[in-house]
Amino acid sequence: MLKKYPKLKWTLISILSLVILIVSFGLWFINLLPLEEMKKDLTKSKAEDIAYLSQNVISNRGKILAVVTSTNTMGNSGKSTGYELTELSRAYYVFKANGFEVDVASPLGGKPPVVIDKDDMREFDYAFLNDPIAQYKTSNTIALDNVIAEDYEAVYFVGGKGAMFDFPNNKAIQEIVKKIYQSRKVIGAVCHGPSALVNVTLDNGTHLLENKTVSSFTNKEELLLIPDAESIFPFLLQDKLVSKGAKFHEGTMYLETISHDNNLITGQNPWSTWKLAETMVKQLGYTPKYRKITGEENAVKVLQVYENEGSKKAKELIDKLLISENKSIDRLLLASHSVIAGMKGEIGRFFGLLGLTSYAKNKAKNK
Repeated sequence: MLKKYPKLKWTLISILSLVILIVSFGLWFINLLPLEEMKKDLTKSKAEDIAYLSQNVISNRGKILAVVTSTNTMGNSGKSTGYELTELSRAYYVFKANGFEVDVASPLGGKPPVVIDKDDMREFDYAFLNDPIAQYKTSNTIALDNVIAEDYEAVYFVGGKGAMFDFPNNKAIQEIVKKIYQSRKVIGAVCHGPSALVNVTLDNGTHLLENKTVSSFTNKEELLLIPDAESIFPFLLQDKLVSKGAKFHEGTMYLETISHDNNLITGQNPWSTWKLAETMVKQLGYTPKYRKITGEENAVKVLQVYENEGSKKAKELIDKLLISENKSIDRLLLASHSVIAGMKGEIGRFFGLLGLTSYAKNKAKNK
């Protein structure tokens, strides 16, 4: 029959070839992922089983206030939101490991909405979910109106898109930030957390952000994930920070970037949380306790080198980490960034990052 319809024949052949190509590529892509590691059950992780938290315990150095959003919906969009669990859990444990008690507060108090992205969850994050003290604090957050700023050495604003709606105009937040900042204590904020800073005026009449170097979730990061963000959010955070006189430090999309301006420390995205929290500890006058760097953080280092110095240098770093130093690299994160490049239409980077993921897999297999 197909001999009578050559166009149909070649159309079907082309479609079949494309399907085979897509399926083959999909299988190859899946094969690049650390499937054995991904099968590990981290859901039962406990803080007491993590050496960083249970060994060489540091005596009490005071208290840090972590602030999370109470907002569960992005404006009128109907899209759910809340605070990002990983941005709280990782900072919480850095502060705890370094001798600080952590209180959790929110605009409304009580149990705020939380966003849990299973693709981002690792050992510390599941330990947080299994930690009865941490869970009590996040289920019974302190209402911001009841916070006494003088009780704390630092305040840390957790990200989550909900923060864009209930942080900027909150008078209690503005008062807490002003008091802690003017006492030369430490202000930290990550991702959308810096939205807490956009309306803070100091006692001398100047805006907190005037001439300060800051980072936050960028316009590019926001608009890639939510193309209609400008109509959903009250503002784009990067634009608002700049409009208030800040000098915006923009790093590579979805990679670790922090800005450290005296006692004001801000981070660009969730991958900046570890470094931001440890920088806060340094600003408080202490050397951060030794912590084994995670495979995710090592993957971020590789991606940074790839972006700044190219594939060859990135492969050299992979060799150093995997072979010379016997450290782990989270290939899932490497592969995720290739997908991001594809979403942006950057085909060269898409295949370049896939090649880097493949290289890391082969090195891990042969070490």
